[in-house]
Amino acid sequence: MAWLRNWPIGLVKNQLAYRIVATSYFTIHKSLSLRMHRLFLLLAFSSSWVFAQEFTTLNYHANDSILLKLDLFLPEALPKKAVPLVIFVHGGGFSGGNRDGGHHLGRALRKKGIATASISYTLSMKGRTQDWGCNGILTEKVKTLQLAASETWLATDFLLKKADQYGLDKTAFFLGGISAGAETILHAAYLDRATMALSEHQLPQNFRYAGIISGAGAIMDLNLITEHNQIPTMVFHGDTDKLVPYATAAHHHCPPNSSGWLMLFGSAAVADHQQALGGSFQLFTFAGAGHEVCGHFFHQEPEAIVAFIKRAGQGEHFQERVIRNK
Repeated sequence: MAWLRNWPIGLVKNQLAYRIVATSYFTIHKSLSLRMHRLFLLLAFSSSWVFAQEFTTLNYHANDSILLKLDLFLPEALPKKAVPLVIFVHGGGFSGGNRDGGHHLGRALRKKGIATASISYTLSMKGRTQDWGCNGILTEKVKTLQLAASETWLATDFLLKKADQYGLDKTAFFLGGISAGAETILHAAYLDRATMALSEHQLPQNFRYAGIISGAGAIMDLNLITEHNQIPTMVFHGDTDKLVPYATAAHHHCPPNSSGWLMLFGSAAVADHQQALGGSFQLFTFAGAGHEVCGHFFHQEPEAIVAFIKRAGQGEHFQERVIRNK
């Protein structure tokens, strides 16, 4: 079994390794003793082996105080060309949640030939959730969004540099997110990276994401989205959401005399703005629903996300509004 021990670790982590092991097994099985035969099968199909995993965990950023990771799901079948990628940002009010929140999406998309990277990011409000509410500090809320967007750029930079290694299409990097993650991706797509980055990255100045999939998200300023930088967008939201506004309202619907008062433009406002600019969008409104639908398409209907990615990738122009009953 020395040949197995000497395999490079990168090969073991590759999702093609299972096929390589299987091929090697059928090639050498005739020369194995019964004992070695059983040992090989035990190792090859043990859940502890990496090639039984659906994803690979990678460190995308590290410094003296933080280590940020992502889970990369690659297509099940060996693709003939580079594949689209969804960078997924989990929800949790910037105080909770983890990258496991993107695993269901990753499993669904890899069956359709689409890669997913579910990322960790700094939970700025962990242990101080009151600062994310009406009694918080406005500048701290803005910095929280700025930091999460900056770390999304770091993950994007890392994956762009690894694109050839993992067979990713550099022109088809999509952003997906739920709740706080949806707020993050809208700002990652439209904030000025040159002036707003809190961490140094090396994204090309002309880099643009291929599209956005936002579940109950919002943006601080619609003016960030212009005729020249807008990208295809799929947004969905409950129209009675009390946490993140469906249209235009204060964050958490705080009164204007609150220290944490922050105006936000939700899914309906984003769609209206993109329609006025002539951009492509899908707005799914869940009538009578609140924030509980923020993960609907990521968890219940990932096929709609697949369809959106394909349409955006083909350059199709669409402006669609769909109402779903609660």
